[in-house]
Amino acid sequence: MVAATLVGGGFMGEVHARALRAAGIPIVGVASSSAASAERAAERLGIERAYASTDELLADDTVTLVHVLTPNDTHAPLAAAALAAGKHVVCEKPLATSSADARALVEQAATTDRITSVPFVYRFHPMVREARDRIARGETGRLLSVQGAYLQDWLLAADDDNWRVDAASGGPSRAFADIGSHLCDLLEFIAGERITRLTARTRTVHAERGGHPVATEDLVGVLAELEGGAVVSLLVSQVAPGRKNGLVLELHGETESLRFVQERPEELWIGRRRESLLQLRNPDELQGDAARLSVLPAGHPLGYQDAFTAFVADTVRSIREGGAVDALPGFTDGLRAAQLTEAVLDSSARDSWVDLPALT
Repeated sequence: MVAATLVGGGFMGEVHARALRAAGIPIVGVASSSAASAERAAERLGIERAYASTDELLADDTVTLVHVLTPNDTHAPLAAAALAAGKHVVCEKPLATSSADARALVEQAATTDRITSVPFVYRFHPMVREARDRIARGETGRLLSVQGAYLQDWLLAADDDNWRVDAASGGPSRAFADIGSHLCDLLEFIAGERITRLTARTRTVHAERGGHPVATEDLVGVLAELEGGAVVSLLVSQVAPGRKNGLVLELHGETESLRFVQERPEELWIGRRRESLLQLRNPDELQGDAARLSVLPAGHPLGYQDAFTAFVADTVRSIREGGAVDALPGFTDGLRAAQLTEAVLDSSARDSWVDLPALT
């Protein structure tokens, strides 16, 4: 039997709790930064037990799955402790604030039979799987270029503040580590190719927030290359007025282009020289995982929470089957995000191209 717990609450606690319940997984309890904070989270999320500490949670033998939802700087030590306690682990991204710590977690997980996953949940939109399958089937031809963006405006003003702004809690990167990691994971997942090298520019728009100096970036521009030679242009910003969660990815092949817009997840634009079409999600017209993830009939929209629920369901299925199912984002994918983040910061600091290490 799979029984889950949450370490941390807040917005992501609500999302994870809904996904676990939709997947039919009982939530045993919740821990937080203090016993009082855990009590408040338990009441808000409708969870019966509040643990006095994370140590108390990890000592509970009824717990099999731990979701780590705390500030970024605590992800790596908490995930490591959960693995050491014999738990399966879902860890929010970034998996760690350095690639060294992320690699240590990958190596630790490899010594166990525990399932580990990181919520790169945009992979779980059916039309993302359709785009991936079209490229894998060769329908786009060789990839020539990729254009992508992830734009938000929640930190637009100088008086907008959050714990993620503080490098001590959020890590050395903010915009890229927070949302650029999603964009790059989606790119590499759909394309079936890795980014091999990149050059980046970062900008901190507001030198201070909440009376404190800001060291993390508000926006990032990236020029990159894929393994097959495709040229990639990416823009990541948390200061783009009017953009709430504007994740867009367009891939151009020799015969066909594909465009996925996260805020319109029921659609996949397919561009051709003599005709283009807008493919709507319809289980009767889809195959493979695109059809499997289409849990509602055509015309009944699936969104972000549905993608998150599918991610949790595949994590649970992996636990029950004793091995990670295809396309489940794991700690290795968390390491990849950390490597990309460090490459972006390094490139911007040195004003140069940076080669990405092979992910082994």
